[in-house]
Amino acid sequence: MTIKTVGIAGSGTMGAGIAIVAARAGFRTIVYDTRQDAIDRARKQTAGFFAKSVERRKLTQQQVDKIMGDLTGTTRMADLAACDIVIEAVFENLKVKHELLGELNKVCPPHALFASNTSTLSITEIAAGSGRDDRFVGMHFCLPAQLMKLVEMSPGIRTSDKSFQTAWEFCTAMGQTPVRTRDNPGFILNYFLVPFNNDAIRLVETGVAAPADIDRAIKAGLGYSLGPLELLDLVGLDTHLLVAEALYASTHDPRAAVPALVKRMIAAGHLGRKTGQGFFKYAGSAMFGG
Repeated sequence: MTIKTVGIAGSGTMGAGIAIVAARAGFRTIVYDTRQDAIDRARKQTAGFFAKSVERRKLTQQQVDKIMGDLTGTTRMADLAACDIVIEAVFENLKVKHELLGELNKVCPPHALFASNTSTLSITEIAAGSGRDDRFVGMHFCLPAQLMKLVEMSPGIRTSDKSFQTAWEFCTAMGQTPVRTRDNPGFILNYFLVPFNNDAIRLVETGVAAPADIDRAIKAGLGYSLGPLELLDLVGLDTHLLVAEALYASTHDPRAAVPALVKRMIAAGHLGRKTGQGFFKYAGSAMFGG
């Protein structure tokens, strides 16, 4: 099967980033969300991202015009009927994913593959609610997807070899770097990253060091391009809460348990970049990179 049209279900930070990756690689890309304002916001952020790419001479304006022409948004799930693969990028909640995938299964053609950008939930369990678990693959893009090349590729128990190979080839065609992982909680990255980020939050919570000093130490000492608290602000504290709770439920690792500070920050509306305040303050809500 040749993939020509890509569907993205969810226009949040991850969904918008994955859409950029697909459209930039030359695929017709359709982003679905239930809310028009979310689609409009993602479109505006995407345009801003590509404007920076032109400024930095990574792309020409002509190339950007072609990419933006291949990238559309919709609130009509029926518009995903043209897709050869649909990647869901919604909340880390099994019930929400099952409801979405069940509806997509009614709309999408039989040949279409389904993929999940989950970072913690079981691919096999998600696939069980899709109606096509033999054509279901885990594709965990790293945040920010539009800048990071790595994609963790995980087959479920019933994923066919043909489906996995097609998804793998699609991933490389987008210019990404796939790695194969077992269907295991956290896969590779979040197995290490969620406890690590929680430890950084605990350093703030207990007053060991200020966020800026913690990030400066990690970047200078370990060579990271982003500090853990900068990354958490980019991900969103609300998203981190869902991811960490899902990982903790699967592993019962005490380091995966969310520090109380996270819930207090969420209650105060300090979610990170998207609200202008997290561990750091931000002006505007522009997409990261460009």
